[in-house]
Amino acid sequence: MKPDGMKPCKVAVFASGSGSNFQHIAELAASGELDIRVDLLVSDRPDAFAVERARRLGIDTFTFTPRDYPSREAYERVILQVLQEREIDFVVLAGYMRIVTDVLVQPYFGRMINLHPSLLPAFPGVNGARQALEYGVKVTGATVHFVDSGLDSGPIIAQKAVDIRDDDTEETLLARIHAAEREILPLAIRWLREGRLKMEGRRVFLSAEPKEDHSGH
Repeated sequence: MKPDGMKPCKVAVFASGSGSNFQHIAELAASGELDIRVDLLVSDRPDAFAVERARRLGIDTFTFTPRDYPSREAYERVILQVLQEREIDFVVLAGYMRIVTDVLVQPYFGRMINLHPSLLPAFPGVNGARQALEYGVKVTGATVHFVDSGLDSGPIIAQKAVDIRDDDTEETLLARIHAAEREILPLAIRWLREGRLKMEGRRVFLSAEPKEDHSGH
């Protein structure tokens, strides 16, 4: 329990598709298993099912259509204003299919994490499971990492391996990767919330004891 008057830790989740990980995080927050408040869903697809999930959960949304803006930086400046107005502490990219520029990365560096369906640095970008199958690797998985200015290139926080079976299709492999994602993403958010993550170059270290409070940036 937080002491009376302590500011809640406010999180914005970005998603482009179904939003299953968004809903998982929102439900963990609502149940008290994660000491955060999912304050906003941001989506580049107003028709994404993630938006419908947010409506059902009573979570505010900010949606936009990228082609309505002259550049990524242009719509990210609008997003940044929304995040700052809402005093968002952390940003979680969970199935957000847009490259993020320094407009968002710099203000939220160390406070923005991304979920990716492969064992980075292998198979960055889109269709990580398909890339793994086509390449013929025997193991893939899921990664949570800090967001930097590159493509899926930020320092790695957590990973979970998933074996690839001989009879796997992209769909069956993705199902097991998604199960792995649901394990490591809440852990990474909890560690971030507790102030337990420390970056040294490309390496991320987890401290043994959580800090008393890490909200209110």
